[in-house]
Amino acid sequence: MRTLLCAFTLLAFACSPKTETQVEPEARSASDSLLLHPEEMKYLKNIKQLTFGGNNAEAYWAFNDSLLVFQSDYAGWDNACDQIYYLNWREDDLQSQTPQRLSTGLGRTTCSYFLPGDQTIVYASTHLGGEACPPVPERRADGKYVWPIYDSFDIFTADLNGTILSQLTNEPGYDAEATVSPKGDRIVFTSMRTGDLELYTMNLDGSDVKQITSELGYDGGAFFSPDGSKIVWRASRPQTEEEIEEYKSLLKEGLVKPTEMELYVANADGSDVKKITSLGKANWAPFFHPSGEKLIFASNHQTERGYPFNLFMINLDGTGLTRITHDGTFDAFPVFSNDGKYLVFASNRNNGGTRDTNLFVAEWIGD
Repeated sequence: MRTLLCAFTLLAFACSPKTETQVEPEARSASDSLLLHPEEMKYLKNIKQLTFGGNNAEAYWAFNDSLLVFQSDYAGWDNACDQIYYLNWREDDLQSQTPQRLSTGLGRTTCSYFLPGDQTIVYASTHLGGEACPPVPERRADGKYVWPIYDSFDIFTADLNGTILSQLTNEPGYDAEATVSPKGDRIVFTSMRTGDLELYTMNLDGSDVKQITSELGYDGGAFFSPDGSKIVWRASRPQTEEEIEEYKSLLKEGLVKPTEMELYVANADGSDVKKITSLGKANWAPFFHPSGEKLIFASNHQTERGYPFNLFMINLDGTGLTRITHDGTFDAFPVFSNDGKYLVFASNRNNGGTRDTNLFVAEWIGD
């Protein structure tokens, strides 16, 4: 799933944007100096913190950019594990009010996204497999950091009152990580229905399912380009006999190791696959720049101990790697608004020394 990482130097790049945007001091909000590092002010301004406790992540824009849908495990909202919420990011104050929950409150949820019209969403949930939150994997004796791939995840649609409207998947095994094309015609998602974690597309009503990846390894976290013609995703590609055996063995346990992933781009039908990064370590949560010619993503490739994660940008031909954020802990899940003016992301910054991960929106002023 596009699950929140708590912790994950092979390559280091010294890059700067082609054109550096100059911002007058009066154009800055008072919070910029508190919530942004000086190096980040080449790309971001007028930052706003949206959530204030728990783990909040995977915020995605409505088609009209007025709303955000996201997942949170904040105990102050009576959550035992991740549930789906939405908010009007300009008007709602989540320090003093609880946002509207869109999931059932049962099981665990992930990967929500607005459907055309902004009155319905798609998301994945385990609630049909049981009302309780499925167990989190225990710390492994071999020290491997793993994500659970719950076989009870299925994909549903719901309205903004939280009423489930339809179940889009009912195959045995994991179905999740659904996102919607800006064209409003197709959904891309990850499924285990063939025995491996592959990408599929389907119509908005769940019909016309097509498998678009087939290479061994975890394919997930896919997003469409702004014009809907391409997709970007993260993937692991075990190569040696030992790596292949490890991948298959973990998958039988319902687990995947997300610490070695690179980014790939293809046409929306899965053709013309191109590997974009070869940075090492975990490169994930990719999203297209509004131009459709670049990607923004989270990575720990510059670290020796697997931490921190920061945001980077890269051209579709693999050139021009540029570091966007400079926080010392965790920045991930960057998503541009449909009009290209804003960036929402999740971060451990300004959490008072806790492990809380909160959502932030800032104006994008980079190129």
